[in-house]
Amino acid sequence: MKHLLCLSQWTSEEINETLKLAYKLKYENKNGIRHNHLLKGKSLGLIFSKSSTRTRVSFEVAMYQLGGYSMFLSANDIQLGRGETFSDTAKTLSRYIDGIMIRTYKQSDVEELAACGNIPVINGLTDSQHPCQVLADLQTIKEYKGKLKGLKLAYVGDGNNVANSLMIGCAKVGMNISVATPEGFECDAQSVKLAKEAAAETGAIVVNGYDPNEAVKDADVVYTDTWVSMGMESEKEKRVKIFMPYQVNKQLMQKAKDDAIFMHCLPAYRDYEVTADVIDGPQSVVFDEAENRLHAQKAVLVKLMG
Repeated sequence: MKHLLCLSQWTSEEINETLKLAYKLKYENKNGIRHNHLLKGKSLGLIFSKSSTRTRVSFEVAMYQLGGYSMFLSANDIQLGRGETFSDTAKTLSRYIDGIMIRTYKQSDVEELAACGNIPVINGLTDSQHPCQVLADLQTIKEYKGKLKGLKLAYVGDGNNVANSLMIGCAKVGMNISVATPEGFECDAQSVKLAKEAAAETGAIVVNGYDPNEAVKDADVVYTDTWVSMGMESEKEKRVKIFMPYQVNKQLMQKAKDDAIFMHCLPAYRDYEVTADVIDGPQSVVFDEAENRLHAQKAVLVKLMG
C-alpha cells in the first residue's frame, strides 16, 4: 500500500508516472472524455484541521469526476485529537472508507494515521510538507517549458512547507533549485537533507542562501509564497519588515531569464510577497497552477486508490 506523505518517499519514476497520468486526465477532462469509472464506488475522507479553498474544492471535484464520493470532516466534527487517538481514528475510518486526505499542522500526525490504518493517506498540507501542491507545480512547469530536468527554479521568501516540498520535488525530477530566505527563516534541515540525497541521484543542484538576486539569476521559474501563513497572523507586522527585501517585483523578475514564468501556490497578497504587476502580468501562470491541483490530485487518487 502506498501513501503520499512526503515526496521523498516516492521514486523519480513514480513522480514522473503520476505527472504523465495527470496530463492524460487533464486532456480527457478538457475534451469531454469521462473517466468516472476509475474510482467508481470508492470513498475518500477529507479531514481538515486547516481550512482551504483549493484543497477542499479540488479533492471533492476530483472524486466526483473519477466516479467516487468524498466526505468532508472538519476538526469540529470528529474526535480526532480531542479524546480519540490518531491510531483509533485511523483504524475506525479504515473500516468505512477507501482513503484519507488530511490537511493539518503536524507531519507526525499524518504519518501516524498512515502507520495505524490500512488505507492510503494523502498529505493535503502540514506545517512541514505540501506534496500535492508541488506535483501540480511540476505539471505546470512541464506544460510551459516542455521538460523538467535541467531547468532552474528560484524560490524566494519564507522557507516553509511549500519550499521544503519544492526542494525535494525538483531534486527528484532533476530540476535545479535555488532558495533564498532571510536568516532565521530557512527551510528545515531534514528537508534540505532529503533534497540533496535525491539530487545526488538525479544530478540536480540544490542551493540554499540569503540573496534573492543571486537565487533568481537566470532562473526559468520564479516562485514565492505568503509571508504570513495560517496561524502566524500575530507576527504579520514583524514578518513584513523582515521579508520586504524578498518581494518578487519587476526588478527581481528581470534577473531571471526573459521567458521565465512566475508561480505562487495562492492565496496571494499583492504588494507584499509579490507586486500586482507581476502576479497579474504576462509571466504569471498562477491560475493554470491552481487548476492543475485538480488534475495532479486526480492522478494521485487513481494511483493510490485505483
